[in-house]
Amino acid sequence: MACVRLPNCVPISDLSPSTSHPNVLGIIIAKTDTRGFPDRRNVGSERFTFSFTIKDSPDHSINVSSWGKEDYVQGLCSRIRIGDCVVIENPLVVTKDPEKEDRFCPSTLSFYRLLVTETHSVIRMCSDLEAETKLLSLFHIPVKDSRDFYSLGDITANGQSLNGNFINILAAVRSVGEQKFFTTSAGRNGQRLEIKLFDETLASFPLVCWDRETIQLMQALTPRETVLFIADARISFDGFRNSMVATATSKTIITINPDTTEANQLFNYAREISESGGLDEQESDNVPLESISDVLTVQQIKTKAQESSDVFHGVIYAFITTLGLDSSISRVICSRCTKCKFQVSEEVGACGNVACPSQGRSLEVSVDFNLLVDISDHTGTLKACTLMGTAAEKTLGCTSEEFLCHTELQRMAMKWRFLLERCKIYLKVFPLKKNGIRANILSCTLADPVEVKQSMSALII
Repeated sequence: MACVRLPNCVPISDLSPSTSHPNVLGIIIAKTDTRGFPDRRNVGSERFTFSFTIKDSPDHSINVSSWGKEDYVQGLCSRIRIGDCVVIENPLVVTKDPEKEDRFCPSTLSFYRLLVTETHSVIRMCSDLEAETKLLSLFHIPVKDSRDFYSLGDITANGQSLNGNFINILAAVRSVGEQKFFTTSAGRNGQRLEIKLFDETLASFPLVCWDRETIQLMQALTPRETVLFIADARISFDGFRNSMVATATSKTIITINPDTTEANQLFNYAREISESGGLDEQESDNVPLESISDVLTVQQIKTKAQESSDVFHGVIYAFITTLGLDSSISRVICSRCTKCKFQVSEEVGACGNVACPSQGRSLEVSVDFNLLVDISDHTGTLKACTLMGTAAEKTLGCTSEEFLCHTELQRMAMKWRFLLERCKIYLKVFPLKKNGIRANILSCTLADPVEVKQSMSALII
């Protein structure tokens, strides 16, 4: 794809310090927060700055910085966002300091950077629809070679040898955490957001974001349906977790759903393993039940799911009204590939996930519970809640392998231990499009009547 051009605009590849009064067109692909520094010329006052990166072709991008008074810099920073198509009028083209640029700014092929000042420069939105359409397509092209990345398994395998290095990562979004705010010892306010990533080699890996702009970008992502190419993520060893962690810094550029073969393969894998339920069991095991305190009714769960698309947890005291333990084994137990957790059929003899690392090798499977359970209370019914893996084993009091050895009478007796009995059920609820709900049962035990009475009396229906 060639450079996106507009009349009177200079391509990034043609810029030089001798360029007179240039106009530069591009799409913003990275941006930092504003920062203040003591002004050496005016003791006691501060100068402010922020920077961003634009590109106008698959291969050419340039860093832009703005310096000035707080009102100007803060105002300019608040008016533009990652993904905006802009025209920068009359910036100063300066030769970049390679050492400083490489340490703190995204890598670019340009030998220069742009300086935007209040006195001489203007940034406006691109108003040409055709140019904007072409620029938006660049947003999904990584700034680095799409084949040059580490898998999450490679990062873990290399361990502390990668500590402090900047690397490229291709991974899918597993979950987006809550934004947390803090105040530093110097009195500055900050924020933090943690993303969980996964790929074919690892089920969960943390990415930490600190900049408001990056956090806003990440909060808009759809977990399990988004792939990221993360250029120049900093890798470090977290002693508290005893594991490796990736951090998005001022050097990092994140490409959402990159238009590459490798990303498309990972997207298909993410969709397939998500639909098969391969990620749900691992998530369930990692949720501390003691952290779930909201007691809800079925109707309150449905209402909450309609009001927000955010995943939430809750406790419900309800009756199990459907529990098919006496159904055919295929409706109770499923086989999964041990490598990627994809649901498979042993008769086929191979994993159906084209991105599975065991492709070309003999199929290794494990058996897991995979039950669909209806739960009801006085306000309604939640249908087809998933009870699987470890949560099912703890509920039923046996492993999936042991269940396979049970007689029909034993399975029937196990079913009637819970059917039509009031249970205390911990749920993880996934609101779906068109007002749907998918719910995973994290824990299910027979309820204590005294606890039920106390909890239910506190509910406001």
